[in-house]
Parts: sequence; structure tokens; C-alpha cells
Amino acid sequence: MNLLRKPGAVVVAALALAVLPGAASAHDGDHPFENCTEAYAAGHANIPKGDEHYGSHLDRDGDGIACDRPPAGFRAHDDKAAADTGTKGTHLAETGGGGDTTVYVAAAGSAVLLTGGALVASARRRRATR
Repeated sequence: MNLLRKPGAVVVAALALAVLPGAASAHDGDHPFENCTEAYAAGHANIPKGDEHYGSHLDRDGDGIACDRPPAGFRAHDDKAAADTGTKGTHLAETGGGGDTTVYVAAAGSAVLLTGGALVASARRRRATR
């Protein structure tokens, strides 16, 4: 068995996992949702024709209002229950934490993993040639 395959597979898997957070993104509003479930999860319902989130595939009855049957317990994206009570939640989305640095952190982690994998492979190669 080639000794470089196992560390190589670990490095590739680690790189893939490090890039995933940077690849995930919220709905940016530049296009319609894929389906109403996605729209409801993002806090959008009763989307009128002409809205950036509207899509004819979301308007099954053709009345010009997409996703007009929200599920029980639906909360619109502009509900500010935490603001009404004067308290701020502890969840990342409520605190406003996080930001655009996720991609850079993932890239730095990938670079560290790649460098470490190269060092391990180099050390094993030196040992094998002795």
C-alpha cells in the first residue's frame, strides 16, 4: 500500500471540510427561491409579483402572490421580537456576529493543513529512502 495515499486522502478530506463554510451562503435576494419551503425558512411569504424573490414556479394558483400558504408558526424575516423586549438573543444570527472573514479563516486553515500534509509526506519519503 502506498503510504502517501492515506495522508493524501486525509488532507483532501480536510480541505473539503474547511471550504464548506465558505461555500455556504444565505439567500441574497438576487433570484427567486427554489421552492416555498426555502422561502418560508428564510422568513418570506406572500411574495408579490415584481418582488425580487418572486418566481412563477412559486405561484401555483397564478394569482400574483407566491408562497401564500405559510406553515403554522411561520415568522416573517422582519419580525423583531427581540427588539420589542429590549434584549438581544445569543444566537449568531441575532447578535450580528460572524461576517465576511469565514472565507479567510477557511483558506488559512486549508493552507495549514496542506503544509502539514506536505511536511508529513516529505518526512515519510526521507525515511523510506534511508
